[in-house]
Amino acid sequence: MRILYHHRTRSKDGQYVHIEEMIHALRKQGHEVIIVAPPSAETEDFGSDAGAVALLKRWLPKWFYELMELGYSAVAYRRLAKAIQEHKPDCIYERYNLFLPAGIWAARRYKLPLLLEVNAPILEERSRYDGLSLTRLARWSQAYAWRNADVTLPVTQVLGDIVASYGVDPKRIVVIPNGINGERFESAPDVEAAKHALGLDGRLVLGFTGFVRDWHGLDKVLNLIANDPPASRRHLLVVGDGPARPNLERQARELGIENRVTFTGIVGRDDVARHVAAFDVALQPAVVAYASPLKLFEYLALGKAIVGPAQPNIEEILVQNQNAVLFDPDNTDALADAIQVLCTDDALRARVAENARATIVTRQLTWDANARRVVGLFDELLQDSPAPQPERRAA
Repeated sequence: MRILYHHRTRSKDGQYVHIEEMIHALRKQGHEVIIVAPPSAETEDFGSDAGAVALLKRWLPKWFYELMELGYSAVAYRRLAKAIQEHKPDCIYERYNLFLPAGIWAARRYKLPLLLEVNAPILEERSRYDGLSLTRLARWSQAYAWRNADVTLPVTQVLGDIVASYGVDPKRIVVIPNGINGERFESAPDVEAAKHALGLDGRLVLGFTGFVRDWHGLDKVLNLIANDPPASRRHLLVVGDGPARPNLERQARELGIENRVTFTGIVGRDDVARHVAAFDVALQPAVVAYASPLKLFEYLALGKAIVGPAQPNIEEILVQNQNAVLFDPDNTDALADAIQVLCTDDALRARVAENARATIVTRQLTWDANARRVVGLFDELLQDSPAPQPERRAA
């Protein structure tokens, strides 16, 4: 199959992991993938932000930047049309973004089936965290994309329900969660070897990976460690960077536990596994209500005892006392209590870790499996050869 893959993502962070892994999995299965994306997306290093685009977003008036986003669709459409005419793809796979109707335009113009991967309700997300000026235009663009894709692919059922609330037929919503690339984890060292390589021999390692934000609640983990007796083996390993790191480092100094906390900073993707391998307890302390966190699947793949919030999107993957210990996210003490349970119950920790690894196999939570599902959906659409659906009026 010849698949045109369209996205507007410039940042080299977790969202780009999804893009690269899906493309890799599709190509590995013998499909040709033609990428249509901003040129800068291929040149940045992992961990970088959107560069000049991020600066524009920060300094331009919101309404002007949002019009620029919509204006980019004309550029994107021309790139899509050129790629379609040159490569004659069978279908289009697009990663959803706000103010980006170009993929729908191209699919309708050239009568190609389009799958739309949805990782977040970006209208709602940006309204909450960044603010939006042209809200009605943003709502139109989100509704337009979701309603006119042949099938939308939200990463959680919670997100699928949000997509359905825009009037999308549930039959055209297929949930495909994030996954892992088994090749990246095959050579991960065992726990003791990983600890030795990081200078953490003899420690009981609580681990976190990703972009560290204040709302993740790692300050509570520091307080927990600070209450340990001086001879305690418990150690926090934070693999990543982020705006909360300076405050956490200052808190650790003030609590006198600098020697029981390690911050690695940004770690290359190929090195993540050897760091996570050192975890005894893997922390998923907080997550937005609709997300499918990449770190969760890495924890599962490496067979880690996971602590996570008991909320619907997480409970789509994790089951209490089977492959994780879950806590009430509305209870300020619950995270520390859940960590304490796993740290003091060796048998429970071993059992949930073993079941965590098995979850990847039983649930087929891999990029290869996701790629097979995507190709299966394209096969169905190509067999049915549906006519492009008319646009429905946005709410």
